[in-house]
Amino acid sequence: MPEHSNTSSAGTLRNGLLIEAAELRIVSLPLLTPFVISTGTMTCKTFPLLVLKGEGLEGIAEAVMDPTPDYLEETIPGALAFLRDVLLPSIVGKRFASPYELEPYLAPWRGHRMAKAVAEMAFWDMWCKSLGIPLKAALGGVGDFVDVGVSLGIAPIEKTLDRIDEALADGYKRTKLKIARGHDVKIVEAVRNRHPDIKLTVDANTDYGLADLPVLQALDNFNLDYIEQPLAFDDIQDHAQVQAALKTAICLDESIRSASDTRKALEARAARVINIKVGRVGGHAAARAIHDTSASFGVPVWCGGMLEAGIGRAHNIHLATLANFTKPGDTSSSSRYFKRDIIHEPLEASGGEMPVPANGPGIGVTLDHDYLKTVTDHLEEIGT
Repeated sequence: MPEHSNTSSAGTLRNGLLIEAAELRIVSLPLLTPFVISTGTMTCKTFPLLVLKGEGLEGIAEAVMDPTPDYLEETIPGALAFLRDVLLPSIVGKRFASPYELEPYLAPWRGHRMAKAVAEMAFWDMWCKSLGIPLKAALGGVGDFVDVGVSLGIAPIEKTLDRIDEALADGYKRTKLKIARGHDVKIVEAVRNRHPDIKLTVDANTDYGLADLPVLQALDNFNLDYIEQPLAFDDIQDHAQVQAALKTAICLDESIRSASDTRKALEARAARVINIKVGRVGGHAAARAIHDTSASFGVPVWCGGMLEAGIGRAHNIHLATLANFTKPGDTSSSSRYFKRDIIHEPLEASGGEMPVPANGPGIGVTLDHDYLKTVTDHLEEIGT
């Protein structure tokens, strides 16, 4: 285990923190139950795990791209090539006084936000450990807990109702239903009939178009907190047209990759809520900029999830302590998805609140290296 000492903080601030090597893995964790959305079914969570090493410290982060380009364009094979051949060789062997000094090494490359995010997030963790502070403090967050809800994949009505009953019994503060064309109004109506007062949202994962406006307008009848990403993954203009025709707020997810996207969407009145996924937008610096831009418009944000394992969940929880994360996020208990996680610390919500991990500085969790070996499909080292 790396030392989490604060003895070198002054030197780190003066000279920067040296990244000496990087360890890149592909990890596959089986899900307890298949997770179904409009774009497909996931039975196993496969993801890159990056460990940056230097000066007796380790910084750790998960990447959130999928094996195939079903959520956004990035894929695991493409990310591995970019990280191995381009990005990591450019930063290994160099010193950085803060995560913001990585920007000149990230900015020249088009796209690849998820791959950039994993490197940037790992350095945030490493840097905070060098300073002996939690990630939330470096980001400007406050509090020891964040509000969380559940995200339920597509399932038959009765099974969905049973899952909601279980989530409510556990105290979760928001229920999100995945919907798709042909699986929308009836299931929302059934949920509302049983639970007329719960905080309820739906997530379309881009499955609808302008021709489906009557269906989206029908959802106005069910007092939803928001409808998430009904239209195309790269659209803002048509969302503005749909938002003007709805009483219910639209929340944008896939369409928001940067603070600039956020400004354009909110100026166009394409949404009234923004979902921030730190891995989607390029890292914590970009996530903070989106958070601040949304706040300047008076628009709330919440922290979305990508079925992350414990490392990714820990990053999400720390980020969600920022002031404008006023809606419950997706970071529910890890045990809802995995029989065993890759970290030692249980990330479990109670009463709809997730404690901020606090086992040491940085993201506040530690890798279970023995178990990690058993779920690692690929491992490589990038050195100086």
